[in-house]
Amino acid sequence: MEENPIRAEEMLTPAELAARLSDQHVADVAEALNRQPPEVAAATLALLPRERAVEVLDDPELDNGAELIEALPLDYAISLVTAMSADRQADTLRDLEPEVRERFLDRLDPETRTSLKQLLAYPENTAGSLMTTEYVSALPTWTAAETLDHIRSVERTRETIYAIYIVDPRTRKLMRAISLRRLIVSDPNATVLSIAVKRKPVSVTPLTDREEVARLISKYDLLAVPVLDRAGHILGIVTVDDIIDAVVAEGTEDVQKFGGTEALDEPYMEIGFGTMVRKRAGWLCVLFVSEMLTTTAMQHFDDELQKAIVLALFIPLIMSSGGNSGSQATSLLIRALALGEVRISDWWRVAARELPMGITLGAILGVIALVRVSVWQYVGFYDYGAQWPLVALTVAISLVGIVTFGSVAGSLLPFALKRVGFDPASASAPFIATLVDVSGLVIYFSIASVILGGRLL
Repeated sequence: MEENPIRAEEMLTPAELAARLSDQHVADVAEALNRQPPEVAAATLALLPRERAVEVLDDPELDNGAELIEALPLDYAISLVTAMSADRQADTLRDLEPEVRERFLDRLDPETRTSLKQLLAYPENTAGSLMTTEYVSALPTWTAAETLDHIRSVERTRETIYAIYIVDPRTRKLMRAISLRRLIVSDPNATVLSIAVKRKPVSVTPLTDREEVARLISKYDLLAVPVLDRAGHILGIVTVDDIIDAVVAEGTEDVQKFGGTEALDEPYMEIGFGTMVRKRAGWLCVLFVSEMLTTTAMQHFDDELQKAIVLALFIPLIMSSGGNSGSQATSLLIRALALGEVRISDWWRVAARELPMGITLGAILGVIALVRVSVWQYVGFYDYGAQWPLVALTVAISLVGIVTFGSVAGSLLPFALKRVGFDPASASAPFIATLVDVSGLVIYFSIASVILGGRLL
């Protein structure tokens, strides 16, 4: 019987675990340490060769780098942090308590401390917080051969060597960008400025949102994008692997918000009971209070329900159809806003597109409802009464109105949230469904009053 590797790891001492992980891929080592209690993971990390330990701390797959650093002897922890890449240094120290972070910063060399304080000053999820200051730069007068020699000499201290940035020797402003591939295939005696593509490099500012950085990297097929200050000086670069990690984190956060919960900062199994309750209770309470409006709406139409009980049979159908159409529109527009496919100023174009879309989709569902009621009446599955054709017509027309309202409201809600500064992902499926539930009941009974008034009502 094959041994369960996770169970086997739990039975190993830190020394045995370090020996087992010594020749494994760094991502596998990070994953194995994630499964261990912090004190065991820190003890195991301390027993790995120093260069190996730095690689593990640099790996984005490691979930609790800050905890491990804090659990290590301070002098050894300082030596590891100093050897880490700049962006991972910032990520790790950002997760430490303020007083612990200051203690670490005070012990770092002045150059590293200055660089880190600069990175830590930028808001989270911006290009400045994601960038690394370890990039390759070249002077415009250097030849391709000289630049390649320079890359060989600095390679071990740079996060990536696949993009080289040409800077003005006097102003230090970014002039051009050139790929390592173009450098290799060019004439060794040609200057890098002459072989670089003659266009302004794609760049971002330190405060550019990570979603916009991801969009630019994807659009222009870049391996890295430079981060420039207002004067055009290069502050650092955001690499494609860093933005992938950020996009995965953003996607996870959005999915959690779609489900009606706050974003989870830790893996599911590592979150404490109290924290999980806090993350979920807030949205549940908001949605519960919102759903009370549904009860209020039904109480308002209590007389109609008593006169025509048959109308109550279709309430779940009506409410779910409106909620589903609203959730569809919301999901599509959140994605479109994130990718930059639409802007806030496009709201009216989106509304003009969703209005006929909602009418068409509602009409399709209305026809299905008409057929369903007719078949059930004729076959004898259920007797909807003498006025069943009018009941069927009420349901069909209500579906057109409710699905249309759901589509338009669901498409405009992300715009409204973005306009007031909230994350459009907060327009979760439960939220839009609750909104459409209340409106759907009002639409349904209003149409029923018009069509069935004087007959059943």
